[in-house]
Amino acid sequence: MAKKDRLPVVAEFKAFVLHGNMINLAVAVVIGAAFGAVVTSIVTGLVTPLIAAIFGKPNFAALSFQLHGSAFHYGIVFNALLSFLATATVIFFLVVKPLQQVIRKLGMAPAEPPQMGPCPHCCTEIPVAATRCGSCTSELGNAWAGLPTEA
Repeated sequence: MAKKDRLPVVAEFKAFVLHGNMINLAVAVVIGAAFGAVVTSIVTGLVTPLIAAIFGKPNFAALSFQLHGSAFHYGIVFNALLSFLATATVIFFLVVKPLQQVIRKLGMAPAEPPQMGPCPHCCTEIPVAATRCGSCTSELGNAWAGLPTEA
């Protein structure tokens, strides 16, 4: 491959790497990894000892039973399930709920979805404020208010 042939590929790769979405994704991955470490430390440092204090055993991995010579290690599944639930709980109460409150206080809450009603021609659900159906393209006129038509 000649040097001339490689230049467009290098330029294309450079454009791909420096594209805005790629940079945003890279930043999100790095921040996500750092946030994952914070959540993991909260779960292992606070939640797991709390579970150990309540149940008397912080690690259930050794729990298993035998059936026809096969070992079923249900404790491993139980540990993974507890870890998932603890992580989800920490994220919900320490991130999602506070962030929702901040968004509401700043007036950045998403707009309410539009009120919907059936198109009188094709019965597709469309916004009440629509003047034309997006499905059958019928003009709805000024009298239409998204209410079912009387038969």
